[in-house]
Parts: sequence; C-alpha cells; structure tokens
Amino acid sequence: MQKPPQSVDFALKETWPNIGAGAVTGDKLSCAYDLVEQMQYLYVRVVKAKDLPGKDVIGSCDPYVEVKLGNYKGTTKHFEKKSNPEWNQVFAFSKERIQASVLEVLVKDKDVVIDDLIGRVMFDLNEIPKRVPPDSPLAPQWYRLEDRKGDKAKGELMLAVWMGTQADEAFPDAWHSDAASVGPDGVTNIRSKVYLSPKLWYVRVNVIEAQDLVPSDKTRFPEVFVKAVLGNHALRTRISSSKTINPMWNEDLMFVAAEPFEEPLVLTVEDRVGSNKDETLGKCVIPLHFVQRRLDHKPVNSRWHNLEKHVIVDGVKKEIKFSSRIHLRICLEGGYHVLDESTHYSSDLRPTAKQLWRPNIGILELGILSAQGLMPMKTKDGRGTTDAYCVAKYGQKWVRTRTIVDNFMPKWNEQYTWEVFDPCTVITVGVFDNGHIHGGAGGTKDERIGKVRIRLSTLEADRVYTHSYPLLVLHSSGVKKTGEVQLAVRFTCSTLINMLHMYSHPLLPKMHYIHPLYMVQLDSLRHQAMQIVSMRLSRAEPPLRKEVVEYTLDVDSHMWSMRRSKANFFRIMGVLSGLIAVGKWFDQICNWRNPLTTVLIHILFIILVLYPELILPTVFLYLFLIGIWNYRWRPRHPPHMDTRLSHADAAHPDELDEEFDTFPTSRPSDIVRMRYDRLRIIAGRVQSVIGDLATQAERFQSLLSWRDPRATTLFVTFCLIAAIVLYVTPFQVVALLIGLYVLRHPRFRHKLPSVPLNFFRRLPARSDTML
Repeated sequence: MQKPPQSVDFALKETWPNIGAGAVTGDKLSCAYDLVEQMQYLYVRVVKAKDLPGKDVIGSCDPYVEVKLGNYKGTTKHFEKKSNPEWNQVFAFSKERIQASVLEVLVKDKDVVIDDLIGRVMFDLNEIPKRVPPDSPLAPQWYRLEDRKGDKAKGELMLAVWMGTQADEAFPDAWHSDAASVGPDGVTNIRSKVYLSPKLWYVRVNVIEAQDLVPSDKTRFPEVFVKAVLGNHALRTRISSSKTINPMWNEDLMFVAAEPFEEPLVLTVEDRVGSNKDETLGKCVIPLHFVQRRLDHKPVNSRWHNLEKHVIVDGVKKEIKFSSRIHLRICLEGGYHVLDESTHYSSDLRPTAKQLWRPNIGILELGILSAQGLMPMKTKDGRGTTDAYCVAKYGQKWVRTRTIVDNFMPKWNEQYTWEVFDPCTVITVGVFDNGHIHGGAGGTKDERIGKVRIRLSTLEADRVYTHSYPLLVLHSSGVKKTGEVQLAVRFTCSTLINMLHMYSHPLLPKMHYIHPLYMVQLDSLRHQAMQIVSMRLSRAEPPLRKEVVEYTLDVDSHMWSMRRSKANFFRIMGVLSGLIAVGKWFDQICNWRNPLTTVLIHILFIILVLYPELILPTVFLYLFLIGIWNYRWRPRHPPHMDTRLSHADAAHPDELDEEFDTFPTSRPSDIVRMRYDRLRIIAGRVQSVIGDLATQAERFQSLLSWRDPRATTLFVTFCLIAAIVLYVTPFQVVALLIGLYVLRHPRFRHKLPSVPLNFFRRLPARSDTML
C-alpha cells in the first residue's frame, strides 16, 4: 500500500550553504569549524583601568566603560569609588551590521545627572588585527586615555581588540550587539552553553526480612510492610504473609538516583492497624555514598540494619534505639543503562559504570546554521516577535545555542561535536522561543517551535548532510509548520570494522538480558529518570528549563492518542501490503495471466522439487539480487518528521480534541470520566503493542532498503556468502547442523541474545520519524 507523498510544505529540503566542508581554502577555520558559515565579529575585551582621576566633588570616581560602534553601544558594570577597576568583559559586534569606520571605547564616571567623560581610546577598523583559532588569544595592552580634543588625559585602560569568527573562545561569553535590547540581567539567559546530564544509577533495594518488631497492640497479628522513600519517590512492599514480629518479604524495590547523591534512602517498617491507618514500627536512613556498586549479576552482601523509632516526650521528638532490625541487600546497579529516553530513539545505550564502556566508534558533528520563516511566538509592544534558540541532545551532552533576539530568520552558525559509541542511536534537535529574556514572569515558559530527530545509522560515513528540516508542532487545531531549521550533519567513523562489529552486540548492556526489568517497572523508572534530569538541568545557570527537557525527551509519548493508534495500524498495513502483493502475484501466476512467467515458474518449481538442496541458496541469492537492485533507490536524505505517516495532517478535529484533552478527562459525568480514562489506559497499551509490531515488521523491510547502509551491506554480503556456502555444502549436512543447533543441550545455551537477533534489533524502523 503506497502512501501518498506528504505536502511539499512539510517536506525535507536539501540546501547548499556556504560552509567550509569540501571547500579548498587556506583559512584555518575551515578545518576545525567547517559545518557552519563563517560569521565575522569585532571583539573588544575590556580588562581593567588604572590611575583614573576623581571627577566628583570629593575627588572619587565611579567608573564604567562604554564601547561604541556606530549605533551600537555596550556598557560594563560600574564600580563605586574605585580608581583601579577590573571588568574583564567581552563585547562582540557582528561585522555585517557594522556601519561605522571608528571604534570608540569611552571610560565614564557614573553620575546622578549626566555621566562625565574620563577619557577615551579610538581605533580605526581598518587597522584592527585578525585572529583565527587555534592561534593563542590576543594579549591585552595598556592604552593611554585621551580627552575629546585628542590630548592625553590621566589614566590608562587595558584592552584587546581583534577581528574574529564564532569559533573564537570569547564568543559564548561575549555581549552581542544584536542583543542590545536585552538588559544586563537577561544576558545570562541568552548565552550558548553546554550541559551534562547527571550520572544516573538504578538503586536496587532487596527487602528480605525484619526481626523483633514491637507493635503497640500485642493482642493482634501484625500486618507489616516496608516503605522506601528516595527523594520524591516512594515504593512499598506487599504486606508480609508471615504475620508475626519476624516478617519476611524478599522483595525488590527499584529507584533512580543521580550523582552527586543528595538525598539518603529512608526505609520505614509500618503496621497496617486500620483501613487507612498505618503505625510506624521503626525507621532507618541509609546514605547512598556507602552503598555497594555492582557491575555484574553476582549477588552483593546483605546486611542487618538497626531500626530507630521517634517518640514525643513533653512536645520534644526523641529518638529511641531498640532491638528491632531489618535485613536488606542494597546495591547501585552499574551494569544497566538508565533509560531517560524512549528506547525507539535513544541517544545513549551505555551502562552506568564507566569501566564497562567500549571505546568510541566515531564522531558526530552538528552545525546549527539558521532558521527561516519562524512564526511569532509572543507579543511585545503590540507586535509579534520570536527569540529563538536551539537545543541538541545526544548521549549525556546537551548543547544550547545563543538566543537570537527578535528575529524570524535567526542565524546561529554554531558547531558542536559528540563521541559516538553506538551507530544505532538518535540525535534530537529542538527549537524554542526564549520566554525569560526581559525578566519574564514566573509563569512564562519557553515555547516549543519544533524538533528534528536524526538516526545516525541512516547516515553515510564522512558525508556532510545539509538540509532544511520543517519544524512541525501538533496543536488542538491540527498540525502546523512553525518554520524550518537548517542543519549540517556529519558522522565520521573511526574504524569501519569496529562499527560493523557493533551490529552483532546486544542493543542494551547484558544485565538487561541476564536480570531483565519488567515493562511496567521500566516505565516507572524512565519517568523518575526524566524528572531527575529535568530538575538538575533546570538548576544550571542559565537553566535548561523543565519544559525544554521534557519536550526533547518525549515525556508524553506514552499518552493515548487516536491519531497515533491509527498511524501505527496503517504502518502495519503498509508492511503487510508487501505480502498481499506477493499473494496477488502468485494468484496471477496460477491464472496464467502471463503465460511466459507461469512457464518459467513451473520450470523453477520442478527443479527445486527434484533438487531440494537448491532451495535455500536460491532464496539467499534472490534476496542478494533484490538488495543490490534496491541500491539504486536507496534513500539519499536523512529521515525527518513525516506528517502523512503520523496521520497528523488528516486528523479529525474531534480526535485532536481528545488527544489534547486533560488526563483525567474533563468530561462532566463521573461515570463517563471513569470509563473514558479506563479506555484511554487500555488503548494506550494496545497502541504501544501495535507500534512495537510495526517496528519489528519495518526492521524486516529495512534489511534490503539501504536505509542503514552498513546493516544492508552486512546483510547482502551474508546472503552472498550463505548462497555460495549452501551451493557447495550438501543440503542434508546443513539440515543436520541446523537441527542439532536448535535442539542443543541447555548447558550450551546462554541468556544473551544471539548475533542474528542483536543485528535485527539494531535495524532502523520508522518509529524515529513519527511525529
């Protein structure tokens, strides 16, 4: 079933920006910073001043520096009564906006009425030196101040002035002239920054038993359970089946914790004394710093911990120690990967413990060039405006570009690099509107403009992809294009053999297969991990806000959506349409629609019946030939959001109203609310199952589609080798070996998935292009 092409407006467009990659130039920038267009800046570093004269009545001065270039001027902070101030501030003026020929650096004295000029330094723009990294930074020099007439004034100013590009080390911290309307308080909110996700661990708490509990009511059998609290998350065991003062549980509770460990694990043993009443029998607090770290499946040592109880005597809380104990086995699991993203488009699959990491297999470089046609996201002074910035997330590293103020066609031209440890991962790039520049109120949010996901395994190595990606956001009124973002992407492979070898490894660390976690448990832990990451990053300076992190990590991807369910259903239908086409073709053969083809099929059928050993090699050879034939039509562009595949551009208004409805629903009747929520929960699970089925089927399709060029190369090579081996090996021998392997003794089996299964799980599906 061939789906119609999506609207041209929503399609990916190839672009040819003026970037250094592939160009022959003597500029050092084109070697190290070649995925972005060069942007020239005039940099002024104001370091310090000395021997400034007093201008006040009392003979003191409150100095500050004003850097002036045509219509643009930037000012440093001022110091009270200081004749030798230090500022160490950098100003950057975009060369394409410079309309003056002279740079003025003025030292002024802050005054109530009018600021007095202490002195100034003038520079002719034609005389300013050019600096290209990796040259060392330009050393600042002392300049003698002059008055307005050009005569020498008292005092000196230390400056460095140079022409450079956005590759300069001073670029991220500079005050930019295109953000002149932003006050000093808002400058920190517009700078580019690199953030690191906190290191996440799974905490496994195995609650074994308790001894010598002291319930207040000794006439009844205690109904005891254990409650564990770590940060904002609480879990509890079931009520012990042995209703004595020595209860047993042997139950695992799992949490997510982030380094540095700020909160301890708190365990309380509680007795269910009534329908809604629990009595605390004891408590123990365990700091995570002292918990053993486990790298494999070997059991850790269990320990007895004393329980403490608080009693209130004369209004004062007193701690009493008594003989009750609890038996626990606690460890930090270093062998698992803590999932904070959906497994369908995860950017990192490494275990927590660094000792278990494999060496990297390549480098990912991303040039964030510009955006076009952005929609106004807010109103300022009665007109629409947008202050756009980009956030890219891959692995533990998040990058944020600087905010371009009040511009619907911003140019960032910033380049970032990541180490790649697994090619079957996805980078996410989101575009947002900064709502906190002008001291936005506490309730303001950074509005989402759209995002792009790119799967690395679909990229050819060492090729520079320059495309303009549509930014699509789904609203209750339908899908809207909010603009386009222009990116340059290059995936460089260090050793091809290592990367191809990755296709035989399990997708996740082996602990996920030796001691697998339950699906419900994984969902809960993923939610915890996302909350921790968003909380930690929102505490950085400038903060990467909660709404930005959640949108990038797809926090709401599990919610029920009629549109998404239909899309997953049609994905399955699209895959099954190939089998239906084969059935129709065979029906035509049986009906002699094309006599010549039918005769050839009869001859082939007779040969395969008479010589059954030719069946398997013929099938593999046929698959090899199909793969080679499909190479001509291999995808040339990276994948992007597909509105047709997502059924976003043809969704019924009522379906969208349901998708954007609150959860629980806001329907008036209690009965309808209960039924509706139950339906959405069940349907959400069905939706996930359908999506997983579609993913498996699409992986079969991608074997020969060249969507992942390395995987298809491996597969068609295997088909050719298998065809040759099976041609020269007697069929009976092959059948015997396969049968013996399938029926092998459990001693020769292991829990890790086989190489073919690992290869299959790494194949790309279309889930990462779903909107």
